Amino acid sequence: MFRCESATLRTHWVLVVMDQFTRRIIGFGVHCGSMDGMALCCMFHRAIRGQSPPKYLSSDHDPLYRFHQWKANLRVLEVTEIKTVPYVPPIASVRREAIGTVRREYLDRILFWTTVDLEAKLTEFQRYYNGHRTHGGLEGRLPEQVSDGSNPPIYFDSYRWRRHCRGLYQTPIAA
Repeated sequence: MFRCESATLRTHWVLVVMDQFTRRIIGFGVHCGSMDGMALCCMFHRAIRGQSPPKYLSSDHDPLYRFHQWKANLRVLEVTEIKTVPYVPPIASVRREAIGTVRREYLDRILFWTTVDLEAKLTEFQRYYNGHRTHGGLEGRLPEQVSDGSNPPIYFDSYRWRRHCRGLYQTPIAA
């Protein structure tokens, strides 16, 4: 989870739900204003909507994850929460890298106005991140290739460019 400000300087909280093995972003939950247990639960449900809940969930020792509503929500969904080990950087490195990527490569370069605008732009980034952005930790593969097992070759002899995230990124596609 991280915090960002809109063009109108309103605070928005963003929860990133990600599969650590495939590095695939499952979804984002966005909330405007102050955080509490109910807001965290709503963000989690928005992030995983349309998919079955994960079996395990890794979180840090932030006081937000100690709210009674959050713990009850995980019990109802039958999700086991795994706390990261304090002061051991490699444990949470995938999570920190994903949040840093969303902030550095996208949110620091665009403006958003409202919660709905931010959700739409994060969904657009999610499609780009999962389907077109290669990852060093996956040996240059895409998260969607890891999850479905395919690894099609890319031939650069004839291609054109596909725009992503309103032209912020471009990837080659076969002509």
